[in-house]
Amino acid sequence: MKKIVVLISGGGSNLEAIAKACQTGNIPASIELVISNQDHVKGLERAKKFHLMSKVIEHNNFNSREEFDKALLEQILPIEPDLVVLAGFMRILSNGFTKALEGKLINIHPSLLPDYPGLNTHKQAIENGDLMHGISVHYVSNELDGGPIITQGALKIDPVQSEAKLISRIHKIEHAVYPKVIADIIKGYISLQGDQVKFEAESHFGPNHMEFFNV
Repeated sequence: MKKIVVLISGGGSNLEAIAKACQTGNIPASIELVISNQDHVKGLERAKKFHLMSKVIEHNNFNSREEFDKALLEQILPIEPDLVVLAGFMRILSNGFTKALEGKLINIHPSLLPDYPGLNTHKQAIENGDLMHGISVHYVSNELDGGPIITQGALKIDPVQSEAKLISRIHKIEHAVYPKVIADIIKGYISLQGDQVKFEAESHFGPNHMEFFNV
């Protein structure tokens, strides 16, 4: 059985979507560990609901980003995971961390990268009058929300809609797309070769793939 580690910081709704897909066999892997950098977040409750082992490593307890990342790696590397999934993990990772997990580290970001790396992506999309918004799943590099893009999911922005409603719609795309990407990686249908994403014929995805959602 392939092994996954999931890193969270908050609500953990993507964690739940991934856990359900593992439970049903859609992702042929087990979540071996959930790590949160914050205590008392809903994501830890979700981990408990699915009987997943979880650990809190609070970043505020460390003097530097590198020390925090070293503590993360001390928990992750002995598991020998096939994939480490960032699911709303709100920390910038050091070069040492991304290098140690090169080709095994993915993230989901709530924008159509390269637009709006970082925070407040929904607000920026609304304020700039964008017609489209969405999500990007990518391999993680040492560049903030950088790294080769695996796939993107997009929707049409309703100009009279609230930011909260837009976020809710974006979450629906995340929960549909992320488990599928993880499943394809676990099955060997998607891999990172150098700085290029390689897709096998069996993959749901392909180069420059973007799916439009009516949610």
